[in-house]
Amino acid sequence: MSAHTCPLCGDQQPKMAVPARVARRYLRCSGCQLIFLHGGDRLSLAEERAYYATHENSIDDAGYVAFLTRLLKPVLPLLTPAMAGLDFGCGPGPTMSALLARHGIRCDDYDPAFFPIALQPSYDFILASECFEHFHQPATELGRLCSLLPPGGILGVMTDRWQSEAQFYDWHYTRDPTHCSFFHLDSFRWICRHYGLTLCYHDERRVVILQKN
Repeated sequence: MSAHTCPLCGDQQPKMAVPARVARRYLRCSGCQLIFLHGGDRLSLAEERAYYATHENSIDDAGYVAFLTRLLKPVLPLLTPAMAGLDFGCGPGPTMSALLARHGIRCDDYDPAFFPIALQPSYDFILASECFEHFHQPATELGRLCSLLPPGGILGVMTDRWQSEAQFYDWHYTRDPTHCSFFHLDSFRWICRHYGLTLCYHDERRVVILQKN
């Protein structure tokens, strides 16, 4: 895949460069509205893991718990204790599973760098908080996530969405060198059309809840 191929929709047409204050190159796909980091500016896997390890998120961090509640609050009415779930990209300090356990809901922790467990064949729901922006190949990851969900399964995503190129220029999300995929709400509408999902909910900025058709 070339550096200019959209990693979400696969479009190979020349992309529009998106200016940002940081010294990295970003391209915008006109097909799915994904903004993605030029392949030549990505960190190595070892560099990414070292950067992730500096995060100190945990169940004991009230600020982090409040942050995760932005996803937990709208998705919780869709969940029951009979369901089996997955926190995909839980990071070095799994917290969402502990919050769900307070409601009697089981959720496995998975992270390719920190918790590379063997995944079950199917999950009733998958929550992905602050990990979509790390995807080098979002099409591959989305195909994987959808394959783990049965019809009716829930996919809850929290990732800050870009709103305009003017906002993108000085956006805090671009300052994290591990962030390489930036979704617009129209990106999630494209995802729904191409992955057989329904957009059940979205807030103004970062949370979307999808259901598999």
